[in-house]
Amino acid sequence: MNRIPEKETLTVEFKSDLKKLPDNELMDAVVALSNTDGGHIYLGVEDDGTPTGVHKEHRDVTQLAALIANKTMPPVSARVTTLYLSEDGTYAESGIQVTMVEIPKSRAIIATKSGKIMRRRIKEDGTPECVPLYPYEIITRLSTLGKLDYSAFPVPNTSVGDFSPEELRRLRDILKRSSNADQTLLELSDNELLSALQMTTNVDGKQVPTVTGVLLAGKRDVIKRTVPASSAAFQVLEGTEVRVNQDFDQPLLYTIEKMREMLEPWNPEREVEDGLFRISVPEFDGRAFREALVNAFGHRDYAALGAVRVLVNDEGLTISNPGGFIEGVTIDNLLDVEPRGRNQCLMNALKRVGLAEKTGRGVDRIFEGSLRYGRPAPDYSGTTSTNVSVYIARSAPDKLFMKMLNEEAERMGKPLSLRALLVLDTLKRQRRLKVSELAEQLHLTDAVTRSTVETLVEAGLVEAHGSSTARSYILSGKVYSAAGKETDFVRQSDIDKVRYPELIMKLARQKGGSIANRDVMELLHLSRKQAYRQIQKLVKSGDLELVGEGGMAHYVMTSSKH
Repeated sequence: MNRIPEKETLTVEFKSDLKKLPDNELMDAVVALSNTDGGHIYLGVEDDGTPTGVHKEHRDVTQLAALIANKTMPPVSARVTTLYLSEDGTYAESGIQVTMVEIPKSRAIIATKSGKIMRRRIKEDGTPECVPLYPYEIITRLSTLGKLDYSAFPVPNTSVGDFSPEELRRLRDILKRSSNADQTLLELSDNELLSALQMTTNVDGKQVPTVTGVLLAGKRDVIKRTVPASSAAFQVLEGTEVRVNQDFDQPLLYTIEKMREMLEPWNPEREVEDGLFRISVPEFDGRAFREALVNAFGHRDYAALGAVRVLVNDEGLTISNPGGFIEGVTIDNLLDVEPRGRNQCLMNALKRVGLAEKTGRGVDRIFEGSLRYGRPAPDYSGTTSTNVSVYIARSAPDKLFMKMLNEEAERMGKPLSLRALLVLDTLKRQRRLKVSELAEQLHLTDAVTRSTVETLVEAGLVEAHGSSTARSYILSGKVYSAAGKETDFVRQSDIDKVRYPELIMKLARQKGGSIANRDVMELLHLSRKQAYRQIQKLVKSGDLELVGEGGMAHYVMTSSKH
């Protein structure tokens, strides 16, 4: 980059310094950037991006960095640099002097020395502004940073009597039914059970419900009064017709069970043959739906307004919740990052009850629920800084791909790993990739990707071509053969006119030593005459010989080529 940014953004702020910018205005901008995503302040640049020069009192970079540290709490460690710009904002060896202040993103809440707490946001017109960070937003900010667990807070003006007896019975029923639940919990009394699940905490010698307790099993009126931002909605659309539109303000144990029941009529099953057996494959995998739903409730921001929303329509299933990913989690590292959540107390209770994956890797189950049926992977691209959204497309299962996965799992004595499924799915869609290309798409390191793909090569599911940095991978002939797509397999072998003879002979071997003109047409996307000419070259070289006449004519490999 050879110039300063052209306009202000969420992470870029221009400040005119012709009349010396007041310290309090500078600190507001510093604190706001630090409490958002960090960024740069350009002192001596007008709002339209025109450099006009920094005031003489802001030219000493060491003094300015010390001023910022002294007027912020905790102190912000800013990096201050002197720039020289031409009138159009490009860097120069001499020219208009501007001071650039680089503000790091904070891992805590930053305030000015006078007590102001600010943040950055984008206005409706697309320009940024600095605004106060309100108390409820402080909770959201700290929970996103993993510094605060709102779900563990005691709820003021509540008591154990605010739990619903019906929901406590439901809790025990779920414990009894779930094979993943901590069965030792069933031996406890109600008060002991509530304490063990951190649904209550001790305040001045009394058991007081926590936010987790109220959310899971609180009475309906208590939930509305104490945790109003806990609503949910289940919607079904057929075309533009609304078939189901139900709101929920009940406890989570009830809501999760009810939503699972409500999906069933809209989740048709397909029968797939697997050897001597026929298995029913639902359109949306039940375990994947449960994990996505529990994640939405378990990781949502309960200090922010909004609802967990389940939408079923003609295209697929979308589950969304208020609150973006916690700090350090992104769409790119979602499958690889260490499990972490916004509401640890709530998620721990859901795990012990058996509603959530104990390992904290529920997202793995969500992806496996699609990939093991040969379907497209779940899509998190609709996620923003304030909302997490996962979309699972409606798609028929790839029966032959499923069969191949099942056979390999039976041979190994265990299911294929999620990384193996991701590699196979990516190669199925992209056809041919190098390790670096696979790693980039799967957001893994080259070393991890290479280890996974080479294991698949050993299993005979993937073939390697070339060596060293030029080594690339395709699904093996075994996979394409099982799917009846031999020509697709051969086509992945670097189709090149110079290699036409080699590819034709390769396909002939795949087809048992015999090939017809139409096979070459399909393989190389040639016309009938072009395919005939290529075959005749091989006949003349003695690689193939004609058998039969007319419509029965085909070519077989000579004995020397078998």
